[in-house]
Parts: sequence; C-alpha cells; structure tokens
Amino acid sequence: MSTHEINVDSLYRKEAKVQPRSVTGLFARLRVLSVFVLLGLFYLLPWIQWGKNQIILFDLPARKFHVFGLTFWPQDFIFLAMLLIIAGLSLFFFTALAGRLWCGFACPQTVWTEVFMLVEKWVEGDRLQRLKLDRSPWTTNKIFKKGLKQFLWIVLALWTGFTFVGFFSPIRELAVELITLSISGWALFWILFYGFATYGNAGILREQVCKYMCPYARFQGAMFDEDTLVITYDKNRGEPRGSRKRKSDPKEQGLGSCIDCTLCVQVCPTGIDIREGLQYECIACAACIDVCDDVMEKMDYPKGLIRYTTDNKMAGKSSKILRPRILIYGTLLSLLIIGLSYSIATRELVLAKFIHDRNGLFTKLNDGSIENAYSLRLVNKTDLPHQFKVIDLSPNYLKIDNDIFQLGPGENNLFPVRLHKNPSTGIEKVVEKVTLSIQAVDDPKIITTLEAKFLSPSK
Repeated sequence: MSTHEINVDSLYRKEAKVQPRSVTGLFARLRVLSVFVLLGLFYLLPWIQWGKNQIILFDLPARKFHVFGLTFWPQDFIFLAMLLIIAGLSLFFFTALAGRLWCGFACPQTVWTEVFMLVEKWVEGDRLQRLKLDRSPWTTNKIFKKGLKQFLWIVLALWTGFTFVGFFSPIRELAVELITLSISGWALFWILFYGFATYGNAGILREQVCKYMCPYARFQGAMFDEDTLVITYDKNRGEPRGSRKRKSDPKEQGLGSCIDCTLCVQVCPTGIDIREGLQYECIACAACIDVCDDVMEKMDYPKGLIRYTTDNKMAGKSSKILRPRILIYGTLLSLLIIGLSYSIATRELVLAKFIHDRNGLFTKLNDGSIENAYSLRLVNKTDLPHQFKVIDLSPNYLKIDNDIFQLGPGENNLFPVRLHKNPSTGIEKVVEKVTLSIQAVDDPKIITTLEAKFLSPSK
C-alpha cells in the first residue's frame, strides 16, 4: 500500500465513541435540575388547559397562537420578531458573561442527551461497565441490554415527537386520534420525523452535533473577551502533572497539583482534555470541575485546579464583570423585555381601518347634505364574540348611519358605513379629518381609534 493511500484512508478514520463517566457535585446537580425543569415544562405544558385552550398552542391552520391565556394573530408578528431579538441578544449577553453557559445547561441537544445517557447508564451501567459490554462478544445478556436500551430510546424519542406536535395541534385530540388509529398522515409524519431527529441527535450523534454540526461552537469565540468566565485548567498550579501517593509532598517530587488521573477527560461529554486549554468543543457543562474538585478534596489539596475564571485572573490581572459590552447588552436586553411586556399589555384587541369608497368621492343628496361611503374593516382579536359600537365621532356635526357591528371570535369582516354632513353647519372644507372611537359593548377595555377623511365638493 502506498503512502498516498495510507493518508487518504486516515481521512475517514471512524470517530471514537465517547462514554462519559458519571460525576457528582454542585454543577452536576444544577445540570440535573435544569434537565428536570426544562423537560418537565416541555412534556407537561401541552396538557395544561387555560380556559378553553391549551396553555400553549400554536394553531397554524387557524392562524392564531394561544400563550398563557393570550391569543396572538398574524397581525401580532412584531411580538415574535421582538422575542427572537431578545433570544439572540440573551445569547450574546450570557456568552460574554460566562461563555457557553447555554450549551452546558439549557441547550435542547444537551438536555435530551443527558436523558438518553441516563437511560443508557440505568440499563448498561456506568462507564467501565459500558466499555466492557461493548468489547464483549454478543451473548443473550448483551442482546437483552442493548435491545432494552434501544427500545427505551425509541419510546422516549417517539414521546418527544408526539409532545412536540402537541404544541401545534391540540394534544388531547391528537392522543385520541393516535389511540383510535384515526390520526392524519401529516401528524403521524411529523411525530415520526421529530422522534427520529431526537433519537439520532441525542442517542446516536450526541457530542458530534456539538463538535461538528452546531454553528454556535464556531463563532462563540467572537463574543469572548479577557473577562469572560470560562472553564480553565490552572497550568501554573497543576504542572508538571504526575501520579503520586496521597500523603507524599508534590513539591519534593517536583510535581504540580494535577495527579494525571484523567478523570476530567473521562467525564467530559465531548471527550476533550481541558488541560490542553479552552477548546471550541467545550460546552461548559463543568463536569470536569466537579470531578477535579472531588480528587483535590481526597488528596487534601485546595479545590479549584479546574474552575470558572477569566483570562485576566489567570494572568494575575484584575477582572471586571461589569464592563462596556455587558452593560450595553444588559441595557438593550432590559429595554427590549420591558418594551415587549408593555406592548403585549397594551396591545389593541380590535383592529379597525376605514377604506373610502373609490366609486365616488362624495354624493350630494336631494336635501343638500353631503355623503361619503366607506368600508370599515374590523378584526376581533379575542376568542369571544363581541358587539362593537361607535362611541365617539369627531367632528360632532358629522352623522353616521351605522354604528353597531357584530363580530365573532377572531372574525375579520367589512362593514358598509356612510358619513353625512348637513349643509346647515355652514362649515365648508374640501377635505376634513375624521376620527372615530369604536368600543366593545360588553368590555370597555376593548377599544380603538381610527382616522378617515371626509370629502366635500369645492365651490
């Protein structure tokens, strides 16, 4: 075989499977808590009712979203845009503050991978047991364990796909359709699609998603600075590394605090060695901090050989948490959250627009009065039927021939409306600005004001 062939073959080396070791500690408990809270919300929220609707339901066929008792329509797209901006800015803020905090504790890939790994540990055992099982020949016991793990993974993945579809289709109805085998083809397709995606990402690909597929890993460094909190191995204290007896004095042996146990590598879900410095594969889960602190405690060494710190602190310089980029991100984020909250709290629940009749600018009636015809478009953005009434018309010398409008929940309709001006008013204007206030009869808080133009003949 030629050297050229060997080099080409090496490009397709199989990726070694990462089998992380279990770890306990503060950050491990925080990660487990995050998993339970986030998955608890994901799996339970669709089943909670708020009034007549799910507490969260993105009803795409009806073009309305129900979120915690509020109903949003396509006209409320601005709120979604603001929410996406807030999410993006939050990512910048927390990344500049504490690195890939999102990746280690809240990213869906991390959350579901943790659950799949818990299932794997429950069935096959901890790291050494799993490695031993993988190397062992196929026996009845191995087939049973591998089969049980795959079965539980598939059930969890399908339940995840079903729950995800339940955010877009009423989940109680979806469950009945699934049980009675009357589910639509598209609903079944999306359940299987998202189930397969969950199984593939969290069960098979795992860390490879973070290392090779996630774009955030590639550009996160652009948001770091010397004062960003990142997981760091203290080389000045740890090197030179080497094994030693527990009661021995490392200084007499010319060694640092690192005993080269490699546990920090064994617990890493992406399989990196944090002692080689910060790497883009690091998802900041802090498992290496927990296990290293445990080793340091057993060796009677100070904790913190691996810890959250900043480049400036490692270099012996002062470090600032409140720095310009943090203040800018934090201020913008606060303003956007306040603005979004205020906009939602004060949003109009009825939309109205006057459309002047294009067939004629005005009509002069037999009694000498001037009439303008309009189409009034009304949109009821609530989930209840309402009767709307014109409560204010300015200027007050104008008269309206129809001031009561009935709309069902979510209804969008056009109503013919005519405005009249009696010549006895003595006011002669070719174009007059008209304002109207329209209010729900049964709910005075549902009100809107709109403008129109009244046209009269010129002399």
